[in-house]
Amino acid sequence: EETRNKNKESNLIMSDDGSVHSNEVEEEEVTDLSNSDVCTKYQEASKIVNLALTGLVSQCVTGAKIIDLCQFGTTVLDAQLSKLYNKKVDGAAVDKGVAFPVCISVNEVICNHSPLPSEELPELKAGDVVKIDLGCHIDGYISVAAHTLIVSDSADSPPATVDSELGDVAVAAYNAMLIAADAIRAGAKNSDVTKAVERVAQSYGVNTIATVRMHQMKRYVIDGVKEVALKEPTPEDIDLGEEPVPECTFDQAEVYAIDVAMTTGDGKVRPADLRTTVYKRNIEANYRLKMKASRYLLSEVDKHFPTMPFTLRHFDDERQAKMGIAECVNHGLLVPYPSLIEKVEAKVAHFKCTVLLLPSGTTKVTGLPLPAYF
Repeated sequence: EETRNKNKESNLIMSDDGSVHSNEVEEEEVTDLSNSDVCTKYQEASKIVNLALTGLVSQCVTGAKIIDLCQFGTTVLDAQLSKLYNKKVDGAAVDKGVAFPVCISVNEVICNHSPLPSEELPELKAGDVVKIDLGCHIDGYISVAAHTLIVSDSADSPPATVDSELGDVAVAAYNAMLIAADAIRAGAKNSDVTKAVERVAQSYGVNTIATVRMHQMKRYVIDGVKEVALKEPTPEDIDLGEEPVPECTFDQAEVYAIDVAMTTGDGKVRPADLRTTVYKRNIEANYRLKMKASRYLLSEVDKHFPTMPFTLRHFDDERQAKMGIAECVNHGLLVPYPSLIEKVEAKVAHFKCTVLLLPSGTTKVTGLPLPAYF
């Protein structure tokens, strides 16, 4: 404190009329990729995301439990993050943690499935199609990824057979992700990326899942203002309440989550009959909660997850969290991320990567190669 005061005093200047003023200039922190420290944090977070994703792929074998996989992925993220950025900055620890909870969505379930330990769910079996989704952040700089695979008896043995429709939808979603990643560059428009993704879907005879969108990411913001739709809504879609995405232009030093989900079904998905466990704080909403359990939950969210999506599994008192969630959602304090589901016979694939718009071009920093068996 004393040192800081001395520093402040040394910045005081006396003017001719005898008045004293400060020549201190508050330097505004640069939080985009033009700051090399920021760039490094994105790249380090991305390495951890890829490591966790690779580990999870090896664990998705016959007999694995979804809850164990979610907990394994979270443990990898936490353990790797704990090794980095441990020096305090201006007396404060660098904030880091899970930015999107580990979700394991099986077969017709598309995304956002992150069950609680108390839920009994079937173990994975050979031939199941698994979509893994996760993210972490360092100092609020977020990296995310998603991957699709087929469960086999061991990590070393590929699946015995691959359905040709499933192969088509997986290759289409993966290629669309790569094409979109390449198309998101400074000066390009989001509508051009949407058209490119639609062309891929049409060429493979599959449909995009329209509720999935690509988002710009900023510090502590996982779903920024700039978005990319996977398809242009039809007049019928708009009548049903779907909002068209406003046109935008991409700029250098921005970061995007390239998120693509495709299906052999019609792409009209609905919330699954599964407990919603993933939520995000709506920072613009305030309300005096009545129930003790709701107040417990909200105070924990504000303490640990003030801006990032989280799962109820992260709370020490699962019972209190489950009891308190309804009041928080009903009053708009928390936004639910329900598990989305396609028709049972539909084949679904989901891939996601993070890209950085650097001076040298757009760089893809997360995401695994497409499994060779597709």
